[in-house]
Formats: sequence, structure tokens, C-alpha cells
Amino acid sequence: MSKLQILVVEDDAPVRNLITTTLKAHDYRFMVAANGADAVMEAASRNPDIILLDLGLPDMDGVEVIQRVRSWSHMPIIVISARSEDNDKIDALDAGADDYLTKPFSVEELLARLRVTQRRLALMQAGAGSQAVFVNGCLRIDYASGCAYLGEEEMHLTPIEYRLLCLLAQNTGKVLTHKFITQSVWGSSWENDVGSLRVYMATLRKKLEKPSGSPQYIQTHVGIGYRMVRVGL
Repeated sequence: MSKLQILVVEDDAPVRNLITTTLKAHDYRFMVAANGADAVMEAASRNPDIILLDLGLPDMDGVEVIQRVRSWSHMPIIVISARSEDNDKIDALDAGADDYLTKPFSVEELLARLRVTQRRLALMQAGAGSQAVFVNGCLRIDYASGCAYLGEEEMHLTPIEYRLLCLLAQNTGKVLTHKFITQSVWGSSWENDVGSLRVYMATLRKKLEKPSGSPQYIQTHVGIGYRMVRVGL
């Protein structure tokens, strides 16, 4: 599996050096940007495979960087931020971030997230996807196209939300533990993953239950995990 080209957006020099040293040690190609304007320019001109993005940039908020990149690209964006509140995570994920790491982080966790993203990109590029269509009530998932719909309206999901939805759909009726879900989606089961999972499930639920009177598709089993419920039409 060839190494990816990664754009590191971080204004804190020690953190930036830690990330780039880690990437170099594992043979990843990388470029750097110390502010939002440079990040957007580098993303547009050099088309990296993944962006590692700090939110607290000197010229603009990282969420604005996400929004600008998302206006023309679906390249994966992994946020690395000292902001640990759920609202900060939700704002970044709603803007289009694919993953969220909270500082301080371990380099092992960062590398694990990169490996998962790399595998996901390889599968997408190979067109490896089931040709089946999943239907549950008004919910429809077209695995071949990588799209999900509620009725006739396409759902606007981040890649992580889509993977969570597919995992639950493929195991409809089964209770999936937090550990099983995090290992399946992130390739690891770090302590931060369970907190991130709760945030992702909250945003996914909001999108699934957006229509008035929409049924409850996802059931929470407190302290255990989540289950996709089979609903009627």
C-alpha cells in the first residue's frame, strides 16, 4: 500500500514538528501550513490525500478551513485539536471533518487513524463495495454508490457517519458493543474513541430523525453499545 501525501496544518511549532517527525519516520510524504489561508491554498493546488488540521489557527478558525475545502473536495480531514468539548467536535464534524483527535494525543493513535483512513481510501479507489441496496423503512443505503437516502432525499453524511450507518445496517437487530464499533470504524479502541463515537452517533441520529415523525432507527444500550432497529414502512 503506497504512502499517502498529508497536509499538516498546525501553527504550534513543537506540535507541528512532532507530527512531521512521526510522518517522516513512517515514510509518509507531507507538506505543512501554519495558517488557514495557506492550508486552503495548499489543499487546492497540491491536492493532498489527507489533511491533519488544527482548529485554533491564527488567521481563521479551522472549521472555516473545513467548510472551504468541502466546497470543492471530499478529501479526508482529521482534526487534531485541544478543544475537547462535544460542541466543538460537533461543529467540526457537521462542517465535514472525518475524524477528531484531542490533544494531547499519542503518535500511535495518530498512526492508527491514518492507517484506517488509508485502507478506506484504497477500498474506495478499488471500487470495493457491495452492489446490494439496504432498505429499512424510509432509509435506503446504496452501497455501490456510497450514498444513503431518507425517502427520496439524499442524506449528507461524513465518511465516518456513513461507515457507522453501514456497520449498523449490516448488523440490523444485533447489539454492537462500543469496542466492536470503534475497532471496525477506527481500527482501534482507544479511550477517546468511545467519546468520539457518542458524538458521531448523536449527529447521525439527528440526520436520521430529521423528518417530523421519523422512526427511531438507532437504539442505545447504555454502557454497552448501539443497535439498528428494523422499522416498518
